[in-house]
Amino acid sequence: MTASVPVRLDIKGELTVITAAEHHERLQRFLAEGPQLELGLAAVTELDTAGLQVLLLARGEAERRGVALRLCEHSPAVHDVLALAWLTPDLDDAAQAGMPRACSGIPR
Repeated sequence: MTASVPVRLDIKGELTVITAAEHHERLQRFLAEGPQLELGLAAVTELDTAGLQVLLLARGEAERRGVALRLCEHSPAVHDVLALAWLTPDLDDAAQAGMPRACSGIPR
């Protein structure tokens, strides 16, 4: 039996109060695309608390659905907000799991 290849979605640009509703809807549809998902954050240029809430809601919904969600390739903007909110350990399991920093596993 082979492991399934994760489906990936890359978020580009702002993940802020201005775009939060749009990204929330996209992520809700994305969570239905498979049991293993990757959310690429390398191209996120700005993240505020509304965008952070979208990421936290996606993680919670993935857990509820039994979907493994990985947040990958955090941009500096994403990393700074996660560190400021003391969420780096929660949303960046890569260091804890000994995984490459390019992708942080959030299988819950």
